[in-house]
Amino acid sequence: MAVRGLDNGEPAALIINEVQNAMVDPAFGGNTGLAAEAAGRGIVAKIAELAHACRAAGVLVVHTTMAPRPDGVGTMPNCLLLGSLVKKGTLVAGSPAAEIHPDLSPDDRDVVLARVHGLSPFHGSELEPVLRSRGIATVIVAGVSTNIGVPGTCLEAVNRGFTVVVPEDCTAGAWPEAHEFQITHTLPLLATVTDSAAVIEALGGRIG
Repeated sequence: MAVRGLDNGEPAALIINEVQNAMVDPAFGGNTGLAAEAAGRGIVAKIAELAHACRAAGVLVVHTTMAPRPDGVGTMPNCLLLGSLVKKGTLVAGSPAAEIHPDLSPDDRDVVLARVHGLSPFHGSELEPVLRSRGIATVIVAGVSTNIGVPGTCLEAVNRGFTVVVPEDCTAGAWPEAHEFQITHTLPLLATVTDSAAVIEALGGRIG
């Protein structure tokens, strides 16, 4: 199956956004609604399968995380979402809650980029230089959340000239209706919305 943005062998990278324990594992209690949705949709296993296929196809895998310092320096509570994050104090660098989910432990070939502020992985990180250094044309965006992080990543990628692909089954929102709205109405304006099976199939010719 052809996937626009991957159909002509474009240099691509997979961006796995904020698939951290507090975000996707209900046991950590850091973000209960989102974590429950992520667990219920089984996105971690699907992202792991996609990441494996990407590595086999020579597609760069980038893990992006939000990990404020324990002292809060650099994280501005200048919006409701960041203010809540600071107030809760459960997602801090060095804590188990901030670690990438163990089923997605980075491979030696992967790149891991952490930030202490902002709502998308392009802010305050070396994500763009990493992509430019590999000549990337298309980014595949997976992870959380379809409320903020995923559309924010797509918008910033488009602004920087990248083509975007979103495998819907590798994403989750804080509640089903929000996810459905974004997938149906917002993300198709910014990206090719598809599923992980189609992306893996599109990458199949590069494997080996």
